Amino acid sequence: MVKKIKIYKNFNILRKHQNAMILIGNFDGLHLGHQRLFKEAKKYKKKYNSKIGVVTFDPIPKMYFNKNITNYRLSNLNQKSRYFSDYNVDFFINKKFDKKFSKISCHNFIKNILCKKLKANYIFVSNNFRFGNKREGDVNLLKRYQIKYNYKLINPKPLYKKNKIISSTLIRKLIENGNLKIANQLLSRNWSIQGIVEKGRMMGRKIGFPTCNINIKNYVIEVNLFKFSGNLYNKNLTINFTKFIRGETKFKNIDALKKQIKKDIKVAKK
Repeated sequence: MVKKIKIYKNFNILRKHQNAMILIGNFDGLHLGHQRLFKEAKKYKKKYNSKIGVVTFDPIPKMYFNKNITNYRLSNLNQKSRYFSDYNVDFFINKKFDKKFSKISCHNFIKNILCKKLKANYIFVSNNFRFGNKREGDVNLLKRYQIKYNYKLINPKPLYKKNKIISSTLIRKLIENGNLKIANQLLSRNWSIQGIVEKGRMMGRKIGFPTCNINIKNYVIEVNLFKFSGNLYNKNLTINFTKFIRGETKFKNIDALKKQIKKDIKVAKK
């Protein structure tokens, strides 16, 4: 049974969630590097009988500052919630990242948000964490204010894979290049997407290969389910990706497309 996690949209949290351990970051995909941070937090939770809270941002700040970025996320809010529950997270704050929030100074973020509102006793961040107006705040600043604001900073060393830091950016590149095997290793699970099945143009059905159209904001993924019959419209599906078969191709005609799809199905079934 998945643990129910309290989700906030701002920093006005209940008193019972104050004085907790706070993990801050996008945690997109919750890869092995993130998992190290969460495992460390679980140890502290057991040792000090404290609650675990997570602060994330929506949209991811990089997406806010660069509107041209598309197909960027590795996981949506529902998926993050499920991942967090595996690490005994008690609550998380999914803060809207907008112009007003981006202008908050790094000092005020520490003083007014982390300390006055959240009353954080432990703060967990990765080494590359930046915050505040113009990204002026960093790990060193958080270390400097520990005594003044009565919290302790925890920032484990980054994890490496073949001399590269494991990061969401690295995993996005791997997926983009079709290197699903390595991407899944760094996630410690199959990369997956989740979304509602919508009605499309039914082109797949017309050529004998019906598909589920899943709208995931910036792009649509069509999924062909083998040996399935039934109505999946408006159903919430989670699709796990296990292997990259081939890249996108343009075909001369419908017959050429159907021939290739039959080959793809044969490969996929193996």
